[in-house]
Amino acid sequence: MITVVSPTTPFLLLLRSGLWEEEVRLGAVAPVDWAAVCRLASQQAVVGLVAAGLEHVADGQPPREAVAPFMAAVLSVERCNAEMNVFIAGLSRQMEEAGIRALLETGQGVAQCYERPLWRSCGDVDLLLTPEEYRKAKELLLPQAQKVEEEYARRLHLGMLIPPWKVELHGTLRAVLWRRMDAGLDAVQREMFAQGRFRVWRNGAADVLLPAADEDVVFVFCHILQHFFKGGIGLRQICDWCRLLWTFRAELDRGRLEERIRAMGALSEWRAFASLAVLWLGMPAEAMPLYSDAPRWSRKAGRILRFVLATGNFGRNRDTSYITTRPYLVRKVISFSRHTADAFRLFWVFPLDALAAWWRMLTAGLAALGKR
Repeated sequence: MITVVSPTTPFLLLLRSGLWEEEVRLGAVAPVDWAAVCRLASQQAVVGLVAAGLEHVADGQPPREAVAPFMAAVLSVERCNAEMNVFIAGLSRQMEEAGIRALLETGQGVAQCYERPLWRSCGDVDLLLTPEEYRKAKELLLPQAQKVEEEYARRLHLGMLIPPWKVELHGTLRAVLWRRMDAGLDAVQREMFAQGRFRVWRNGAADVLLPAADEDVVFVFCHILQHFFKGGIGLRQICDWCRLLWTFRAELDRGRLEERIRAMGALSEWRAFASLAVLWLGMPAEAMPLYSDAPRWSRKAGRILRFVLATGNFGRNRDTSYITTRPYLVRKVISFSRHTADAFRLFWVFPLDALAAWWRMLTAGLAALGKR
């Protein structure tokens, strides 16, 4: 388990440098374990950002053998991003021709907030729709899918493989952590679609719809919490949140944002993650809404970062082989045990919300067992 989370750790210094395209000095932390830095960057899905940081080292060039793995990884990331952007352009045209408003959520949309969008590690294609248009999108895309996952009907969530990319349809963005958050997310989504609060990314010859910034910062943050409480989140998603807030810092309605976060019961989480962003990732404090320099938030931020580094991006540091090798009931027992251990650990960061998320997970799991 990783416990060293000093802001002067070479990995974090390079990540901060790449995130903000700023000069970095590594002399004070020499010698650098380059293999460890590369491993952490891969685990956290931030290879491109760390590679960008390497270009800003001001006190001597890193050895060529240290830089080579990053450059090879960046070339692969660039190629994947370029191919995914072409795919998204075609998908957006299909939706438009079918009269479906589909918003690209996170992923390639938030990548446009970076100095080097093609260096952000890409993931799935997530489309946000109204509940009515969710059903239309299903009818349109299912015939094209090579593989279809089990649908979460209450959340209106369906994943499918349209080679070579995984596409997820979301009729809601419910995190299923605690009910106030889900109610708040539903309200934000309804208001956004009703008022047509979108922004547009010009992707080649296609116009791709994205949520407006005031809504997107809420969606991205709640997505972070969803995975944080359910197995692990990576620094890539937290960096996305930082860049989104930074890019739209002059136009965000901070009062409206605070109202929404308070109504969702997530103000403590916001302030703790804000402290992590400012103290460890170099986010300018004046650009971070609701930031507080009170010691309680920095302590929570340190605990969050240790958990993030230990679990990896979407829990990739964990052994998940049981999902494909064990019977259904055994999988559920292992998953429940892991979630319970995480809830105990996160209890010391967010006591009430860790318990609420654990209880919601337990009741949802029992309901799923009852249907089998």
